[in-house]
Amino acid sequence: MGRAFQNRKESMAKTAAAKTKVYSKYGREIYVCAKQGGTDPSGNLSLRGLIERAKKDQVPSHVIDKALDKASGVGGEDFSPARYEGFGPGNCMIIVDCLTDNPNRTFGDVRACFNKAKSKLGTPGSVSHMFDHCAILAFPGDDEEAILEALMEADVDVTDIESEDGQITVFAPHTEYAKTKQALLDAFGELDFEVDEIQFVPQTVTPLEGEDVVMFEKLLDALNDLDDVQNVFHNAEVTGEA
Repeated sequence: MGRAFQNRKESMAKTAAAKTKVYSKYGREIYVCAKQGGTDPSGNLSLRGLIERAKKDQVPSHVIDKALDKASGVGGEDFSPARYEGFGPGNCMIIVDCLTDNPNRTFGDVRACFNKAKSKLGTPGSVSHMFDHCAILAFPGDDEEAILEALMEADVDVTDIESEDGQITVFAPHTEYAKTKQALLDAFGELDFEVDEIQFVPQTVTPLEGEDVVMFEKLLDALNDLDDVQNVFHNAEVTGEA
């Protein structure tokens, strides 16, 4: 699981360079998260983790505060989540998570990206069954047994725990995110989470090479250029240059 997760992180790293886009995506996600679970980070662990992640990505405080102010008021944008699944170059599997105020526009934009990369959208569930929908929490440490014991005592349904290079990574079902994070905080106090996210982690990888690599990167770039796209998950593994 760790390798597939790391592949995905590396493939997405270059998108962090587009700062304005990153700020916009975080602002929208914070707004929706606060709308759904409340604007107080101490009572909304998902929001707390999101704000911490935004700060690590150097999102300015005014962007975060503006999103929280919008969420605490009435009216404003009405964003809703939308998820699209499909098959990319080399028959790799792709999941696109969006937040949109116009689902018809977003669907058309995502479909156009797939079409231009000679790829195709599938029906809901067509590829997501080949991914694990995971809460992922990574932090400094090396005592797997102590972590496992603390989570078991809190009755957390842990999927996997990995220890590598002085870092512990905990994988749990996405529905256990808040419970898992709270159990870790209760047992070990404040932790410096390097990763604090809910992701789709592929169960298998699809090797890509040659022209498929070019088209895959074209598809990723096009999707990440869309304002409505929040995350792109895939099972592609680039094994050769184009």
